[in-house]
Amino acid sequence: MSPSAFALPTGAPKHILCVGAAVLDTLFRVPTMPTGQGKVLPYDMLQIAEGMASSAAYAIARLGGRASLWGAVGHDETGERIVRDLADAGIQTDGMLRVEGARSAISTILVDDDGERLIVPFYDPKLHEHTRIVVPKDIAAFDAVLVDVRWPELAQQVLKMARAEGKPAILDGDVARDGVIEQLAPQATHIVFSEPAAHRLTGADNFAEMAALLKRRFAQSFICVTAGAAGSFWFDDQSDNLLHSPTITVKAIDTLAAGDIFHGAFALAIAEGRHPAEAIQFSSVAAAMKCEVFGGRTGAPTRDEVLDRLSSFTTPRQA
Repeated sequence: MSPSAFALPTGAPKHILCVGAAVLDTLFRVPTMPTGQGKVLPYDMLQIAEGMASSAAYAIARLGGRASLWGAVGHDETGERIVRDLADAGIQTDGMLRVEGARSAISTILVDDDGERLIVPFYDPKLHEHTRIVVPKDIAAFDAVLVDVRWPELAQQVLKMARAEGKPAILDGDVARDGVIEQLAPQATHIVFSEPAAHRLTGADNFAEMAALLKRRFAQSFICVTAGAAGSFWFDDQSDNLLHSPTITVKAIDTLAAGDIFHGAFALAIAEGRHPAEAIQFSSVAAAMKCEVFGGRTGAPTRDEVLDRLSSFTTPRQA
């Protein structure tokens, strides 16, 4: 498909509700990952508000959509910093919850010269002790919803309401505590699994087998498994075939938030009415391009930058 087919549609930008993680990350860039105790001396650092849903929302905004974020922060200085950073990034944060007596989520992340990372996150359980009741008017303004696994009680309500209202209800199927994916998946119209989550749920080591097993388990949903540099494996409900979509080749500098960029781009493409094959093309290129830049979500490309790279994308084939 010609890259021009992925140009921003005419009319008002599609508005996506993202639900889940909002974290203040401190990123340290190191030559190699530490293997034991001692002192590690980074040669670069960045402090930035992100998290799965937050980074996906940023990708949506960068790619020409509108993004609103529902998440929770503590009623503290860190929480104010998180909300301020995300708002400055073009994300609508009026739905953010500030929780008295809870500490905002923080994370320390090491990124090595091969682009791999080590993440030490802290989430205060008090952040998500109370969940708002979601009614139809709450999601009426949105063209699609995207939820992660960090606030399952709210995510379940949002997915269920979106599906009932005929809107795409997309689940970021990442690693979660036991039972969360099983709780959320029945409400989702689309589920995009990370490799670790897919392996954990199926026990399979082969990507095609993972996708096939997950489709049998969650037959009501579109199923995709992202495989990093190997692209994505997904089940085409129209042809009843399992397909493999490769991605572009890049030199990975920082893989942090690549999956989140994929999810945000995918949600926007689906909201724009694109076929899943097109949505995966678009998302794969955006996620791969992010890996070329140190800085977590800050590496998310613009729409024009993605269009420039789509010409090298390979069409999907049967897995």
